[in-house]
Amino acid sequence: MHAFDVLGDPVRRRILELLADGEQASGELTAAIQAEFGISQPAVSAHLRVLRESGFATVRAAGARRLYAVDTAPLREVDEWLGQFRRFWEQRLDALATELARGCRDRRRETEEP
Repeated sequence: MHAFDVLGDPVRRRILELLADGEQASGELTAAIQAEFGISQPAVSAHLRVLRESGFATVRAAGARRLYAVDTAPLREVDEWLGQFRRFWEQRLDALATELARGCRDRRRETEEP
């Protein structure tokens, strides 16, 4: 499965967001996803399987629990691919930062003048 097919699903993106905070048990992930998306436990398990099989997540056994974590390698590949497009938004963000600074400076001058 292509990386953007994996990341294109809001449930899988949310699972990765939850895992970005650190390793989590499958039960904790399932409970959070069920509460947010109203999907069944087997559906959450299917999303976790896609993340594992596509390399976005790892799993390890800890007794009876299965602990999931983010595997950053595929995310780095996505970031590298997106790199060729950064110029389209970085220039605009730089321009926005300049305008924001100019606005702050102008407001400061207005409040300082008698």
